[in-house]
Amino acid sequence: MLHSHIGEIAALAVAIFWTATALAFESASKKVGSLTVNLIRLIVGFIFLTIFTWLYRGLPFPTDASVYNWKWLSFSGFIGFVLGDLFLFKSYTIIGSRMAMLIMTLAPPITAITGYFFLNEKLNIYSILGILITFAGITLAIFSHNPENEKIKLNMPVKGFLYALGGALGQAFGLVLSKKGMNGYDAFASTQIRIITGIIGFTILVILMKRTKQVFGALAHKQGMIGITVGSFFGPFLGVSLSLLAIKYTASGIAATIMATIPILIIAPSVLIFKQKVTKKEIIGAIISVIGVAFFFI
Repeated sequence: MLHSHIGEIAALAVAIFWTATALAFESASKKVGSLTVNLIRLIVGFIFLTIFTWLYRGLPFPTDASVYNWKWLSFSGFIGFVLGDLFLFKSYTIIGSRMAMLIMTLAPPITAITGYFFLNEKLNIYSILGILITFAGITLAIFSHNPENEKIKLNMPVKGFLYALGGALGQAFGLVLSKKGMNGYDAFASTQIRIITGIIGFTILVILMKRTKQVFGALAHKQGMIGITVGSFFGPFLGVSLSLLAIKYTASGIAATIMATIPILIIAPSVLIFKQKVTKKEIIGAIISVIGVAFFFI
């Protein structure tokens, strides 16, 4: 029974791990900067992965990967890690991880649509209904109506919303490209390839933006490094690897659906840790958006 649902179980674990990761990286990004966190967390995550794959596979590096694997997984790493996470982590510093994760529930519908066109995965009437419900939930949570002037306004900075939306697009396209690129290859080794691309991409960005001093300075920031290390363990190492394991054993849309429960899981720790105020409308919106995503199961 458990073996038959290994993809779904892996996806549920990802949702829990990514909740911890979002909180840890929000804290670290506010202390040492989002670009710095992105580069260091990939390096730390790669170290974790290298040790694990050495023990698990007998190979510290993905030297047995084919040219096909390297091509598509590298492309996936660039889209998902470099572009997607660059936007997502920037949104943490503007609107916080809780609201960013709510907007990230758009990733499953985008993943399903992309999977339909590129992987020939099914997209039925329930999936379309799920997309509409997800949009409705997010709209309820992030927009408000002013009865005095009959205007509708966004309850967060537009820049923060657009950054989070960019993160959702990056995650969706990266996930689909990962499934195409793995093609039966090991999920953890596949993550190594994606991370290698991410490290190269962020290193180039850091050099071009002249942030090398900031990166080295972050290594001496105790609280920042604790957040990065915790986030790296549950994110690039366990979370991303299990997300690839999930899409290896189940449809990418279903995996993304389960992983999209983060907006609900993250509410309680956001209130307890960051003392954030959460309105009833935001909670209802988060629940509705996740219900919408659940329609992909039908």
